Amino acid sequence: MRKMQNTVYVTTPEQYLSLDGENLVISSREDGDKRVPLHNIESIITFGSRGASPALMGKCAEYGIELVFLSRSGRFLARSEGEVKGNVVLRREQYRIADSAEGSLAIAKNMIIGKLFNSRYVLNRAVRDHPMRLDEEKLNAKSDFLTASIESAMSAADKDSLRGIEGEAAQVYFSVFNELILQQNEDFVFNVRSKRPPLDRVNAMLSFAYTLTAGMCASALETVGLDPYVGFMHTERPGRRSLALDMMEEFRAIMCDRFVLMMINKRIISACDFEEREDGAVLLNEKGRKLFLQKWQERKREIVTHPFLKEKVEWGLLPYTQALLLARCLRGDLDAYPMLMWR
Repeated sequence: MRKMQNTVYVTTPEQYLSLDGENLVISSREDGDKRVPLHNIESIITFGSRGASPALMGKCAEYGIELVFLSRSGRFLARSEGEVKGNVVLRREQYRIADSAEGSLAIAKNMIIGKLFNSRYVLNRAVRDHPMRLDEEKLNAKSDFLTASIESAMSAADKDSLRGIEGEAAQVYFSVFNELILQQNEDFVFNVRSKRPPLDRVNAMLSFAYTLTAGMCASALETVGLDPYVGFMHTERPGRRSLALDMMEEFRAIMCDRFVLMMINKRIISACDFEEREDGAVLLNEKGRKLFLQKWQERKREIVTHPFLKEKVEWGLLPYTQALLLARCLRGDLDAYPMLMWR
């Protein structure tokens, strides 16, 4: 199992990244220089920084350290990487299955079934934990719809049908998401999923968490030798990490949605941690991003039991375990891709 190392998040705008020997140097006009040893860094993710020196980018590529540039709002801009690694035979098999309507549908089905199962888990867990505070009948009805959607996904004839089932199920799931917000109800209201841009504080956090998770999935896929840009469900576009987006579907509810609800319901984050722009976009401010990422890192280090492998693993390594299982499936070591189904 891969060692879980640190992700360095550079959240303050106008900082510059450089190299000093074996150390990452984060330079700021106001705070001076901060140094972090490279040997225990897994990835560096920046938000609105002034850039990075060629020497640092080269060293990161040499050491296999991911260097990602995001906008201040968390939108993906660029990613620096070294020599492409991985088993060419494995990637050829990935491309062959991606080009096969039958083969790609089988894997896509399992990924979407995992998403629907985990979405249902979030609703059922909320009812179980707070039966007196929630409309149990209403949430159970939505859960039953997701159960029916899982059965429909199993028998989907093609990917267009599968996308339709997934889209309708997502609408049903999010139609009761606001009811899961039990604290700070006046400051955190969710009406509908809005992406680009997020139009409320809940959507701002959901989008931020999805961005972080997509990056984790892409890194995990590359680590096991797969191409994150060639997927089975999401259509291919230049620069789009389709397979990472495919695999992220299984993690949306359990890794991102539950985390956002925890941040709100435990009053860890508040309205003062956000900013609203002239175009109506609502984003985490600098203080909010730091707080969010601090708790995100803590969550990644929690130990859980993988439902398929029955092994204890750090939460942040779940994308890596799923990438390993996908690689084993593509090699023929497993009869089917074992989607992540949380219990």
